[in-house]
Amino acid sequence: MANYAGQPVAVIFSCCHCPYVMAWEERVNDVARDYAGRALILAINSNDHVGDSFEEMQRRSEERGFLFPFLRDESQEVAAAYRAARTPEVFVFDADHHLIYHGVPDSDHRDPNGAEPYLRRALDAALAGRAPAVAETAPIGCTIKWRS
Repeated sequence: MANYAGQPVAVIFSCCHCPYVMAWEERVNDVARDYAGRALILAINSNDHVGDSFEEMQRRSEERGFLFPFLRDESQEVAAAYRAARTPEVFVFDADHHLIYHGVPDSDHRDPNGAEPYLRRALDAALAGRAPAVAETAPIGCTIKWRS
């Protein structure tokens, strides 16, 4: 995050196989496009699951044309530090890297047109130097697959 001092950052715990992730990933890619140069969007895969290998991540990223880094948390230490539990699970930090939003990307994974755009509103608030109207929503999606 030190490389993005003075810039908002959205960290999204993600994976390759979760239907919730798949439903939201195009919208997350749109956010990365729309906020390029103003805020960093990055995804982290912490899953210990056969469908979430580094090779699968590379394939998914290329197929879907991700405009954001898709990073592998092989040790699962990053997910543990964030206390992340689901995919997708969003953490938005302001320009000083204080957490200002935690939850889902938007209010409805099934309907992009009718959804409240929580991630976008949090980034807009961060760019304006204020807190978002909604600071937390309940994360929904698949659980992170932890090593036993």
